[in-house]
Amino acid sequence: MSSGSTLRVAIIGRPNVGKSTLFNRLVGKRLALVDDMPGVTRDRREGEARLGDLTFTAIDTAGLDEGGPESLAARMRTQTEAAVAAADVSLFVVDSRSGITPLDKHFATLLRETGRPIILVANKSEGRAGTAGALEAFELGLGEPIAISAEHGQGIGELQDALASFVRLAPETSEADAAKPIQIAVVGRPNAGKSTLINMLIGEDRLLTGPEAGITRDSIAIDWTWRGRSFRLHDTAGLRRKSRVDSKLEKLAVADGLRAVQYAEVVVLVIDVETPLEKQDLQIADLVEQEGRALVIAVDKWDLVAERQKLRNELNEEAERLLPQLSGVALVPVSGLTGEGLDRLMEAVVKAHAAWNQRVTTGRLNRWLGRMIERHPPPAVAGRRLKLRYLTQTKGRPPTFVAFCSRPDALPEAYRRYLVNGLRQEFGLRGTPIRLILRKGDNPFSGRAGGSRT
Repeated sequence: MSSGSTLRVAIIGRPNVGKSTLFNRLVGKRLALVDDMPGVTRDRREGEARLGDLTFTAIDTAGLDEGGPESLAARMRTQTEAAVAAADVSLFVVDSRSGITPLDKHFATLLRETGRPIILVANKSEGRAGTAGALEAFELGLGEPIAISAEHGQGIGELQDALASFVRLAPETSEADAAKPIQIAVVGRPNAGKSTLINMLIGEDRLLTGPEAGITRDSIAIDWTWRGRSFRLHDTAGLRRKSRVDSKLEKLAVADGLRAVQYAEVVVLVIDVETPLEKQDLQIADLVEQEGRALVIAVDKWDLVAERQKLRNELNEEAERLLPQLSGVALVPVSGLTGEGLDRLMEAVVKAHAAWNQRVTTGRLNRWLGRMIERHPPPAVAGRRLKLRYLTQTKGRPPTFVAFCSRPDALPEAYRRYLVNGLRQEFGLRGTPIRLILRKGDNPFSGRAGGSRT
């Protein structure tokens, strides 16, 4: 790190890839001008940034562009190069929507030659098309791209994880800092028993509780140890439907809860056993899946249930039917009042966290893919047989896989689900969000330098 204790992060890339939008997102203010016209930013701009518990200095830079030695573009490039040299790590931003350009490749080569730490960021990756486009960034040889949307705040949690690794590896970081706590967000409808559950978990009345809905306003972080492992628990305000959110204060509280989900690693959704799996519960679970976070469902007030096994079977069946995108999600009966089931809940959290981080070797994946195709070949569409040629995992958190096939757009959604469900069962990924992206062609990674960033 630099001489000071604050991590310095430069944001670089060609013009108009969203550098200033990302800068504004990180510093939480509209400090940098944003416009569709390239070249709006001409000087370096610094701001104090925050991502979850991580604080650092963000440096917005002019767009990397080619130009003569006396041109404005050349002077802007000099400013950017100075920022890279002074930074502890740089975020090289590319545009997933427009794809990788010759200019991106040119400056990626220059950046590799500097030997400075680089994190590759694929911006504008919202939606399936954007996510697929982000994978093109592998060809830059800068490792695994982090797919984000600076405008919509998607993927920011993964960016935080990547930056945090530089803090943990810095010389002044202690060994205790290296044992990073598992980040847990506890969410649910108002008055579902979230704060009571956390108080019972940590063994003290740390959070205000009561029968009134909406007592919790802020997302409150609590450090806690269970069986020798560190956790950070985030209690959040109850998440209600937008039509029910009236006051400005409650809107801020709900927004704070949504941010807690974005920065969490595992989300515990607390549902009330007397009104389980209501529409709002399902919407919250879907939000967690969209954010790519691991999910565990705590069925609270279990002490009120008489026919327990019957209800448990019914809830598991309902969850499979209503949450197919999170098939196999753990439903753990608990009681925040008596403490029943809390150890089982934490065991499920640790298991979900491990599945969320899991990496599967390419060899295992393709042996599995061969068996899946042999058992159930891809269908013929318009008289032409679809061919699945290769499967690789590009990242974890959540597990993300890329399948290369002859005609990605023609593969039926039912066959995609067949593969995703197979991945869950074969590799222990039940209840974890899975991203399966289809690309055209053969194995593009064979013999290519620049593997996954560690």
